[in-house]
Amino acid sequence: MNDSVHLQNHNEIAVITIDNPPVNALSPAVIEGLLAAFAQSEADDTVNAIVLTGAGKTFIAGADIREFGKIVSGQSRGRALLDLIDRVENCRKPVIMAIHGTAFGGGLELAMAGHYRLADPGAQVGQPEVKLGLIPGAGGTQRLPRLAGVAKAVEMCAEGNPVKAEDAARLGILDGMVRGDLVAEAITFAREVAGKSIPKTRERTEKLGDASQNAAIFAAARETARKKQRNLIAPLAAIDAVEAATQLPFDEGIALERRLFNECLFSDQSKALIHVFFGEREVARVPDIPKETPTLPVNTAAVVGAGTMGSGIAMVFANAGIPVLVKETEQAALDRGLATIQKNYANSVKRGRFTQQFADERMQLITPTLSYDGFSQIDMVIEAVFEGMALKKQVFAELDRMCKPGAILASNTSTLNVDEIAASTSRPESVIGTHFFSPANVMRLLEIVRGRASSKEVVATCMQLAKKLGKVGVLVGNCRGFVGNRMFHPYIREATFLVEEGASVEAVDKALYDFGMAMGPLATGDLAGLDVGWRIRKEYRHLEKPDVRQAFAADRLCELGRYGQKTGAGWYKYDENRRPIPDPAVADLVRRWSAEAGIPHREIPSQEIVERCIYALVNEGARILEEGYALRAVDIDIIYINGYGFPAYRGGPMWYADTVGLRRVYDRICEFERQHGELWTPAPLLKKLAESNRTFASFIREPGATAA
Repeated sequence: MNDSVHLQNHNEIAVITIDNPPVNALSPAVIEGLLAAFAQSEADDTVNAIVLTGAGKTFIAGADIREFGKIVSGQSRGRALLDLIDRVENCRKPVIMAIHGTAFGGGLELAMAGHYRLADPGAQVGQPEVKLGLIPGAGGTQRLPRLAGVAKAVEMCAEGNPVKAEDAARLGILDGMVRGDLVAEAITFAREVAGKSIPKTRERTEKLGDASQNAAIFAAARETARKKQRNLIAPLAAIDAVEAATQLPFDEGIALERRLFNECLFSDQSKALIHVFFGEREVARVPDIPKETPTLPVNTAAVVGAGTMGSGIAMVFANAGIPVLVKETEQAALDRGLATIQKNYANSVKRGRFTQQFADERMQLITPTLSYDGFSQIDMVIEAVFEGMALKKQVFAELDRMCKPGAILASNTSTLNVDEIAASTSRPESVIGTHFFSPANVMRLLEIVRGRASSKEVVATCMQLAKKLGKVGVLVGNCRGFVGNRMFHPYIREATFLVEEGASVEAVDKALYDFGMAMGPLATGDLAGLDVGWRIRKEYRHLEKPDVRQAFAADRLCELGRYGQKTGAGWYKYDENRRPIPDPAVADLVRRWSAEAGIPHREIPSQEIVERCIYALVNEGARILEEGYALRAVDIDIIYINGYGFPAYRGGPMWYADTVGLRRVYDRICEFERQHGELWTPAPLLKKLAESNRTFASFIREPGATAA
């Protein structure tokens, strides 16, 4: 035993308790302690049965993910959990698993090796390994179908979603639910089964089905995985492993599972997804803001503007249980905003995401208004008006007069200078950018834009608030476009250049979609509205160098009134259901415009399309990182995965570049510079890292540095 595992004897029943906060992960110390506790309990003649439970809020939330990296690097064989599971299943005394909170991943695999499983009604079980690019590697794919049946095992292992205790009991994963004292009831149950024959999960075959039934299950599962988990290898490997449970003897199935697990573990996809897992936790840490920094209460909020963004932001606060005022200047605009909110809630209820009661309660938290009445009591105001500096400064001057001292004044601007906005108030220390992504009530990303004067308390409050709102908050510096949109500009620029040089709209989008992006860049422009980028480009036109090539095709489409989905035509045509239809007229227009500009058309391979768009992201990301507008490379990765549809299994643009090799990326960018001019000048940081054979992940800013 050790400090993370405790053993007590309760009148002939051994109770082993895992105490490894915060989530009782199966670290090497825990596994070592459990092996010792089971050995001692089995050798103790006064012990007739064993109960295993967890201290704190959960049973076992899973394996210690850091151990996977040790296996890949050769520091660990990764056999310890398998040895523990064998020890538990072959124990000569009945082992009862008392489950509360979660039994996920290795936690469920260990529980299934026990002889009986009891749980409280609030417990959940699951095999979420697929979300890290893995499959269960300690018997999960072999024991789960023996308990839950083949169809449910395939679903749980390939999709990774949790199952509530009530459903787990109905399926047979659990032997019962306990509504009273879980451990006390488990001890009582242990006395009842002590001395009786001991059931082993591995020996059960009654739920493994027959070949014809199983063939249909596996075929449907593979089709679903290819559609819903596009390009991912782990879901298909999980299906293969569960199929093996129905076709092979148990030990052979375990061996196949282990081989598939290792193939996934050593893959680039798993390494990337584990990078993302830890990255979402890393971005919450800001070097110059200590944990003990005091935060401000945000118990009430207000949103200025009830358009698409404003209405979505209001829902975000209401969904978190925070009452929110929604202000507009005209009744018609306010009515449209409320109608949008009601429609969104109705759709969520229809899809089963919310209950009607939840939706009704959230609507009660949203109060429409045409005035600033009540703003004097509000803790935080989010401005979500039209993206124009003059209007935003006017709104902030009004908020400065109307809001109480200490209230946080936040702008949802996506590109504008937060310091210039803050200068229109007498309290720049209370002003910050909170860049939500559309649709705000769905997208997880929240860029928190630190102004020059933003106080540490305000920054800390917004970082903490992001979690309460269900968002991934990433602190960024105040530059044009911040991190996400600043990088998006060269990405869209290259996509447009490629069309102007002869690639079809569909070919550009398909190449990036096949790479893994949620949507192609041109389809994304149509969704957001081509007029948004057009308006921003016009606002910054004076900053452009006259002798540097600028993309023009999207602006020409806007001049023709083709703004995208909202007008039924942009790069594509759209039917009444907003489905895109390739438009030959666009190809003809671009061909004529390019000829007038002296740009010859040519065949462009998909590899060049991907490299020009993705490496443009990487090169701009390197500038942002070096200039300090992002704290770490992983911050950029998390922004792009959660806000721009970059495939998580590629780890984000900076991680992906590291995977390709920065020398190779740098050489290709130098080639593009020779072909296309100064827009492709390599970022100094990229050059430095490539020449020293380093990675973006290895780049560490000087201590005390902050997002500029």
